[in-house]
Amino acid sequence: MTDNELKELVAGLAVSNAELVLMSKETNAKFAETEAQMKETSAQMKRTDATLERMGITLGNHTNNSGSITEEYFYNSLKTKPVLGRVKYDLVDRNIKGNVLKARDEFDIVMYNGDSIALIECKSKAHETDLRKLIDNKANNFRTLFPDYKDYKIYLGLASFSFYDELTEIAKENGVAILKHTGELAEIEADNLKEY
Repeated sequence: MTDNELKELVAGLAVSNAELVLMSKETNAKFAETEAQMKETSAQMKRTDATLERMGITLGNHTNNSGSITEEYFYNSLKTKPVLGRVKYDLVDRNIKGNVLKARDEFDIVMYNGDSIALIECKSKAHETDLRKLIDNKANNFRTLFPDYKDYKIYLGLASFSFYDELTEIAKENGVAILKHTGELAEIEADNLKEY
């Protein structure tokens, strides 16, 4: 290799090295920029998470309040007139909880007399899934959790400020009382009440 070729090679390597140094500086600058953006994104995500948590708490409180209002209204109505269908009750209670190995449940409103129990599920807006849970689970769970009442007749009711027609029909077909908001007291449709 000649001196000129060697000088060209060294000059080429120097240029390549300078280009690599420049590219390295540009890459480092990009990494620094990306890191700064990631920190800002992380900070924004924390602010968003905090906002969503506050909103969740607010929505949860609203839902709980709405449910409490619904229960309070129907509890007061049934306490004033403790009748479901043609059955009169001696005691009306609410928020009854039970927990044993086999079952765990909460009952919004429970009405008692000497041989019958009425379990009333309260929802601010009733849905078919609420009705299905009431029919499929509540009577059996109550008997499991409160064995002193295992031989009692159990009747079911769904209380809500809002029903759709199809749900009302399904409830009637299954012998479940419908309790609706009308004025000062609840309107109760329980002509075809079924024992569970």
